[in-house]
Amino acid sequence: MKSPIPPLRGADLSSALRAESAGQTYQDRGRRAPVERLLAARGANVVRLRVWVHPSPGDNDLASALVLARRAHRAGLSVLLDLHYSDTWADNAHQVTPAAWADLDTAALAATVRAYTRDTLRAFAAEGVPVDLVQIGNEVTNGMLWPTGRIRDADGEHWEGFLEVLRAGLQGATEGTSSPPRTLVHVDKGGSGAAGVDIRAFYDRLAGARIPFDVMALSYYPFWHGSLAALRDDLTDLATRYRKDVLVVETAYPWKLPAAGEKGPFLVTDADQLPDGDRFPPTPQGQAAFFDALRGVIARVPGGRGLGFLAWEPGWVPGVGWDFEGVNPYSNLTMFDWSGTGLPSLSAFGG
Repeated sequence: MKSPIPPLRGADLSSALRAESAGQTYQDRGRRAPVERLLAARGANVVRLRVWVHPSPGDNDLASALVLARRAHRAGLSVLLDLHYSDTWADNAHQVTPAAWADLDTAALAATVRAYTRDTLRAFAAEGVPVDLVQIGNEVTNGMLWPTGRIRDADGEHWEGFLEVLRAGLQGATEGTSSPPRTLVHVDKGGSGAAGVDIRAFYDRLAGARIPFDVMALSYYPFWHGSLAALRDDLTDLATRYRKDVLVVETAYPWKLPAAGEKGPFLVTDADQLPDGDRFPPTPQGQAAFFDALRGVIARVPGGRGLGFLAWEPGWVPGVGWDFEGVNPYSNLTMFDWSGTGLPSLSAFGG
């Protein structure tokens, strides 16, 4: 018996256009179709799209996200917009301020963030694909828009800059359309257990500052963060402590280990990296079992506050690198095999 279906289940498909440009195609249960349509046919209902501020053309830019959003909308999927507020990857260890904003003081930077957020949401609405959920930053456990919004440095903790730019982004999100999207504040380290010191301290600070947002979003990669039992403890703690919905907004699990000679590097190369590897071996069936168990964890969040999960880049098979020249270290964490054929884990999106 499968675990209950959560309200939100979907995937980050930001690299789909680049994969298609490289010649990648996808099929599932005998049907060949664009990746978003295959996921929708399996029961997915949301697609996550990242947007960088001024990247190279086609590299997570607004124009590419709008194309994918239109496609998602036609497939019946809602849109979760992931604003990085950077010209490149933003995560817990990297939050580089866009080059065009680098010389702004705190007040000017906040005003720019507010206007940029508002205008980006308006761009989606103008295409007939309003954003349903929006992240104000990506994995902002240590802040964003460094150095202005950096929380921790060698001199200690500094929250004022981060809270100001975060408020500005949230304000811009309310101004972008007549029906504002639900707002997410996204941290890493889901699965550290009982919310972990960093996560609880982070959300405590936001609560104390009365930061107005809707959903607590976490990344959860078991090979980095911990067991499903620890994730359960985190989600329970957060939902109970703050009375907000919780969303696993990034997750992935291996369906194979790389064989000798396969081009790497890979993030997961050994079953010992998997805290629940005895329950969920790195095989297609083990991956499917992991996602079903994840659904079960989400279903048991108190108060029905387990909002759902999004798989990270399930179609990012070999052929499209981390950047335009590099390799893809996630390619054994997909939900399609390397020929583009759907794996059993796709059943996680439906009944």
